[in-house]
Amino acid sequence: MPDTKDWTWVLERPCPECGFDASSVVPEQIGLRLRAATFKLIALLDDPRARQRPAAEVWSALEYGCHVRDVHRLYLHRLNLMLAEDEPHFANWDQDATAIESRYADADLAEVVGDLASDGERLAEAFDAVTDWTRTGVRSDGAHFTIDSFGRYLVHDPDHHVWDVEQGYAAMRDS
Repeated sequence: MPDTKDWTWVLERPCPECGFDASSVVPEQIGLRLRAATFKLIALLDDPRARQRPAAEVWSALEYGCHVRDVHRLYLHRLNLMLAEDEPHFANWDQDATAIESRYADADLAEVVGDLASDGERLAEAFDAVTDWTRTGVRSDGAHFTIDSFGRYLVHDPDHHVWDVEQGYAAMRDS
């Protein structure tokens, strides 16, 4: 099912589902927060149910892992643009089309785990190296970010998907 929500609201109030509170994220700890969420997701992928969907319309842990891997790659590219250019505009990214075109459900689990670790670390290191958190960028829908708000917005994604996977596993256990 396509996700049509504009998730930028997480910068203004806590997420009622996963509890993420962007106001609690200190910019200098974005790299640390990304590493923590990535390692939690990697640990969750070490489960025999990782390929199993908890419901037809809900991604499997593997599919969430693929998505987070791709988010890491996309956000590293966008962060680099923000650091190199004045107020770059980001091309639209259709995460749902990417999931279908990249065949997330058929991905090699070990490869995804390796990519999550390496891509997550590259992104975390890039945030660790930021010295000017006020540089800006603009998403294709017009949403404006500073590197600070961009990073806090980003941290919600892997945190939320860890929560999604945990909820999916709990639903499988309870059914």
